[in-house]
Amino acid sequence: MALEDTDVFTRLERFYDSVPRDATVTEDIGGFVLFIREGAGWPYYARPRIGGETPSAADVTAVRARQRELGVPEAFEWVHETTPDLLAVARSAGLEVLLAPLMVLDRAALVPDLPIPGATIRFLDPSSPGFAADIAASRAVGRLGFGAPASATGAAPATDRAGALVMEPAGPAQRDAVPAPGDEVIADQVRRHASGRFVSAVVDSPADGILASGSVQRVGGVAEVAGVATLPAARRRGYASQLTASLARRALEDGDDLVFLSAGDDDVARLYSRVGFRRVGTACIASPTVAPL
Repeated sequence: MALEDTDVFTRLERFYDSVPRDATVTEDIGGFVLFIREGAGWPYYARPRIGGETPSAADVTAVRARQRELGVPEAFEWVHETTPDLLAVARSAGLEVLLAPLMVLDRAALVPDLPIPGATIRFLDPSSPGFAADIAASRAVGRLGFGAPASATGAAPATDRAGALVMEPAGPAQRDAVPAPGDEVIADQVRRHASGRFVSAVVDSPADGILASGSVQRVGGVAEVAGVATLPAARRRGYASQLTASLARRALEDGDDLVFLSAGDDDVARLYSRVGFRRVGTACIASPTVAPL
């Protein structure tokens, strides 16, 4: 039986609250829970407390002060449909809010596995001798991919035959120039993947190596497809779409019955809708407003 949207939002709140807890300590500040990363890895955020009242502007200010004290990003996340009044509060407290389409997989609409040009999709194995190199390349692809607008190919400096400086899409050479993560980060990735709560896959080319990457986070039958990125020079080949479909299918095969993602904007959401996802709401991702120069 299909889940009602209200059930979806309840399950998503439990998921969002559970995912960071194996790698963080928490502090309750007003109506927020602040997740504080322990050790190396991606820093987390503050979210409204489950079942609590809508946080106030004073709560936002207090969390931001604590985040500055800790030296971590001033970051907040929530689902608009669950905490609808927080959007106005956050904006009044000086936060800029990205409204990201929140999409849930329609299992019957999931596209089949299809061949992709010049590459194959490969799931990463934390016990493989090449796992550290795969993680390094995947993270570099994400850094370059998310650093360039989705509507553009991105660019990196190069020279033409006459020695003139030109801009080319960031490709394998730029990926390989990104510094590799440290041993602590790799150890954390091994732990997370070995636990089964984290699954990563890549689009791998025999000629050019890893060209796209993405992952799934899994807790309690809920799976989030996240971090899907393509090396700018390899865009417009269908890599992101097929990689997303493969990750979603893997989550279903592993027993997750609710698979979701947050799209960066409406254009990206349309891409995911062709894979089999439908929009059910809006994920709010907030950070301080950047003052104009």
